[in-house]
Formats: sequence, C-alpha cells, structure tokens
Amino acid sequence: MSDIKVVTIADNEEYLRQVSLPVDFNDKSLKKDIAVLDKYCKEYEVLAMAAVQLGIPKRLIYLKNTNLDITYKIQTNTLSEEEKNYNEARVLINPVIISREGLTDYWEACASCLDNFGHVRRPYKITLEYFDIDGNKHREIFEGFEATVLSHEYDHLDGILHMDIADEVLVMKAEDRKKFRLEHGYNIVSKTGDYDELMKNSEKTKNKAKS
Repeated sequence: MSDIKVVTIADNEEYLRQVSLPVDFNDKSLKKDIAVLDKYCKEYEVLAMAAVQLGIPKRLIYLKNTNLDITYKIQTNTLSEEEKNYNEARVLINPVIISREGLTDYWEACASCLDNFGHVRRPYKITLEYFDIDGNKHREIFEGFEATVLSHEYDHLDGILHMDIADEVLVMKAEDRKKFRLEHGYNIVSKTGDYDELMKNSEKTKNKAKS
C-alpha cells in the first residue's frame, strides 16, 4: 500500500481547517500533487479526495466514484472484478460553485474524520466552474449523488468538515457504516428549487418536530 498518509482530525485538525490556496498553473509541483492524489485514490476505497487531506493545501479535487450503483455494490460486497477498478480519475482545479438547486440528504463519512459519521443535507444539483489538468476552463452541472460527493470535497477546500454541518453525528466503524447505509441510503428531498430556501424550510420543519 501507499506510504501517503491522510491528515486526520486526530493528528492535525487545525491543518484541515485552513482555506486551501488557488492553484497556479506555473507551479512546477502541480503534476506531482495530482500524482499523489491519483495514487492514493487508486489504492484506497474512497469516493473522492481534496488535496488538503493529503497534505497539499491547494484547490484540487480528485473524483474517483460518484456512481451510486457502484457505491451500493461496495456496501454489499458485490463488486465485479471490473468494478473493483472503477475510477473516474477526474481532477478539478480551482473549482467554484456557481449555483445550487434542490435538496438531498445522506449519511457521510470522511477519511480525515475517522469514525465520525454525519447526516448531511446537500443540494441536488450544482453548477460548477473549474479547470482541467490542461488548463482548460469548464462549466458543468453535477446532479444527484455526484453533487453530494463533490460538495463534500468542495467544503474541504474551505476548511469545512462534514461534521460541522451535519444534523446528527454518530461514531461508527467502516463495516458498520456500510450496513447502516443499506437502510439509510441516499435520499432526494427535491430536485428543484433554491437550495438555501429549501434548507431554511427544512430547518423550520425539523424545529417544529422537536417542539
């Protein structure tokens, strides 16, 4: 296995809470940084990774798996040999979320947050501007589970952990999380509507239920 280590809340939470710096395409270490992300994500069972989690505080995100079907098969240990090597291998440089729509919720985990497992609400659809590894600019819409995965990593670039915004946090080992998600899967609340307004309404509903 790789000797690349993930920065965790146990060894350096302050480091994880920094705001990552914009990538300079003249940075001679950029290819090496991307290679580190690629190597780690290929060797470990992750959905994606923000560079800061691997000790590179730059605005880089690596997407490995935003496919909900593949994720379900991981949870049920039913991956084919081909699926075990599934890797989108997408690198997003200096991403900026332009808009958010809809509302979803999911129980999220994070390599940097150890066994802390959080119920988090995210937009169903995000519009993102980013650069690829060749320096070309893109504007792209991400929907559903891919928007959830990307939003989680995007927060890392601003020093935000999923535990910070979760409705509820449980402490649970990886194998137990897989079983838990079989009964508490990815949930779409709304595919349309302003994300911020939907969040406000969701908060009001939650508070009424508590009172």
